Amino acid sequence: MPRDDLLLIPGLLCDQALWQAQVSALAPRTTPMVADISKADTMSAMAADILATAPARFALVGLSLGGYVAFEILRQAPQRVSRLALMDTAAAEDDEARQKRRRGLIELVQKGRFKGVTPRLLPLLLAPAAQENPAITEVIFAMAARIGRDGFIRQQQAILSRPDSRPLLAAIDCPCLVAVGRQDALTPLATSQEMAARIHRPSCTSLTIAATFRPLKSQMKQRRCSQTGWSGKGIVNYMNSGLAKLPDCRQHRTSCDGLQSSELPISRSIHRDHDF
Repeated sequence: MPRDDLLLIPGLLCDQALWQAQVSALAPRTTPMVADISKADTMSAMAADILATAPARFALVGLSLGGYVAFEILRQAPQRVSRLALMDTAAAEDDEARQKRRRGLIELVQKGRFKGVTPRLLPLLLAPAAQENPAITEVIFAMAARIGRDGFIRQQQAILSRPDSRPLLAAIDCPCLVAVGRQDALTPLATSQEMAARIHRPSCTSLTIAATFRPLKSQMKQRRCSQTGWSGKGIVNYMNSGLAKLPDCRQHRTSCDGLQSSELPISRSIHRDHDF
């Protein structure tokens, strides 16, 4: 039986390093690929660039900004997505205040004030214990430096171009996982619950985990969910346990079955774009 292809889309100021551990852990059972979303300045162009080189059909995971891109991929080519995971993201477009803040950031950066991710921002991105771990923070700083000033501007412009994706949710027909860290301050649990309620057949909607980033050798456990298509056939629900507990599933028209205790190295980021 052919292996499932898996397309991973990172968040703002993140690149392939975000998914390095997932790629290593999942390679024996799937073909993982990481999208580059630093080159285009509209959401439609980001999605089109990804689709131009992606396999004919693939499982799709989007984190934060990557979730926005995933929605656009569903607009352009829904038939190519076999499974979907929306992690710590939002379907609603920015409100006026957030759009104004993004434009202000773009203006500041255009004047030469780009600093990437600074230590001052880490409390928004990481659990307290992780903020003092250079093995984690240095990866975050390095990713932001590689994306750079121009990439940051393009990504912010793309976010400003995104439409409201909430009307799209009811049309999602593939198995779908909506996941969020319960302690994630930038993407509240209620946002993910609202998305899950609009999707025809979602599965797990919350994870009892801290906002954390374990880039290379963090440990995770699997929770296998019935009726999702993410378990038992080469793609499983890979969610980092972070610094707290394992996911607890809340029912949204589907149920969860037993916990699998398999442990694999995996990276996880609550690297958010919402307040940059």
